[in-house]
Amino acid sequence: MHALRFISLLLLLGLPARAATLHALLRHQAEQQTLLLDSWRYQSRAGETFSITRASYLLSGFALQRGDGSWLELAETVAWMDAAKKRTQFALPEVPAGRYTALRFHVGVDAAANAANPAQYASDHPLNPNVCGLHWSWQGGYIFLALEGNWRGADGAPGGFSYHLARDANRTTIVLKGDFDLTGDATAEIGFDLAASLNGAKPLSFAKDGVSTHSQPGDPIAAALVANLPGAFTLKTVTSHVPDIARPSEVKPIGLPAKFTPFKFKMSRTFPIPPLPRDNPLIEERVALGERLFNDTALSRDGTLSCASCHPRETAFADPRKSSVGVEGRTGTRQGMPLFNLAWKTSFFWDGRARSLREQALIPIQDHMEMDETLDNVVKKLGKSSGEHFARAFDSPEVTPERIGLALENYLLTLTSHDSKFDRAMRGEGKLSTEEQRGFELFMQEREPRMGSLGADCFHCHGGALFTDHQFRNNGLAITEADLGRFRVTKAAIDRGTFSTPSLRNIAVTAPYMHDGRFSTLEQVLDHYSEGVQRTDTLDPNLAKHPDGGLHLTAEEKRSVIAFLKTLTDRQVEPVSRRR
Repeated sequence: MHALRFISLLLLLGLPARAATLHALLRHQAEQQTLLLDSWRYQSRAGETFSITRASYLLSGFALQRGDGSWLELAETVAWMDAAKKRTQFALPEVPAGRYTALRFHVGVDAAANAANPAQYASDHPLNPNVCGLHWSWQGGYIFLALEGNWRGADGAPGGFSYHLARDANRTTIVLKGDFDLTGDATAEIGFDLAASLNGAKPLSFAKDGVSTHSQPGDPIAAALVANLPGAFTLKTVTSHVPDIARPSEVKPIGLPAKFTPFKFKMSRTFPIPPLPRDNPLIEERVALGERLFNDTALSRDGTLSCASCHPRETAFADPRKSSVGVEGRTGTRQGMPLFNLAWKTSFFWDGRARSLREQALIPIQDHMEMDETLDNVVKKLGKSSGEHFARAFDSPEVTPERIGLALENYLLTLTSHDSKFDRAMRGEGKLSTEEQRGFELFMQEREPRMGSLGADCFHCHGGALFTDHQFRNNGLAITEADLGRFRVTKAAIDRGTFSTPSLRNIAVTAPYMHDGRFSTLEQVLDHYSEGVQRTDTLDPNLAKHPDGGLHLTAEEKRSVIAFLKTLTDRQVEPVSRRR
């Protein structure tokens, strides 16, 4: 019998029909055309030219309207959408089969979710801060919509804008009327015109209205965004009877030994749940092998270097030199990043060229400027010295490049940092000094003179329990052709001069700073963000929105921020004399 006739018969007989799934596909647009990120082709109502570099937002509270006007609420469904990350699809499963006349949802989450503990969510949940990057951590609550970019006025002078719509009062309802035929699965194509969110019922001018908002009560920019958003969403098509989205196949662990001991992974209860690799579960035998390999000079061609040579524990596994030194004294061009809390990262190196820790771990071994060895030679050397250790960590004593990478990954994932003075103060086991508390407040407060807010604006890139958003940003250093950062990997113009945002945990012991180690003190770092920011086409909008040079902090503000940064040193690496 034809599927539609069968479903109709079930409905006529009063029997339950199967549930359907509504798939949604978001089309990001600007001025009714496909959105082109980082393109200077859009116009505000005030005649200002602007580009969009980030459009990231949360949708929740989905409901479908029945023919009688009542609403079918679809509980506990949240979607995170992001134009740059190509997050454009979500699904509403288990919808009772039938026909519906409208789809309703909200930009933002409800008050309960906004106030809930964000550390409760699974590693792939849209509200996990490490997934969406839209939680304000210590301030509490989510950013509902992050819309960022650059603009030029009539004088041609460039600037940045950073509009962050948040707070319960600004949760915005969207209703899309249409014929939703869900007698079977269906796909709804939804358009979201980002330019319309600025040029809608209450058009915004960057020059007149301001270049940033953090949605404080009474902020007219936030009110304008709320007024404009309902008109920015449109229902384009509803296509019925598409197949279910294929589910990923079950992941099986690689080479587990017959007997093993699960490793007890330790982290702060404020941390989001990390996406630990399911095919390489943490076991004590493999962690022990990874630590042995991390300290084994057999990984280098001349037997003089190990991973630990450039990543000593006492400096939070960061290289204390400006540039790492390889075999025969060869010097690279980048500073060795610290190795902790890597379980939350999804790309590695300053330019993000490695997509996993197991891939990253093998690259320095083969790099001419670092260990300068071949994997074949490493396998032969380890086969003679470490076969018994591989036998305990895997299902055989065989040594392979894959197993070397898996063991190093296992060990590196266990290097966590979550027990600093700041953490202890947050747990009620101590207190920050007056100056440290002042620095924390500056760190977490936006610098928005229009609304009387004069913070240090650090949290945009370094917010959250991990003190990094794991994104790639141009932080105002002069761009040099010698090292274009992320651009080397993506070849995208928007990535020229962008580098991975490092965590600020242990920052007091991980000098020198920046990708090239140009700054040797935290004072120099604060001076850069205060007065030394270089304005370029790819400067991050959260810096570009400030006056030329940077935030122009006072000497007292700089001292307070530095005092706070020094509270982020983990107990296991801070000097004994400072532990308290």
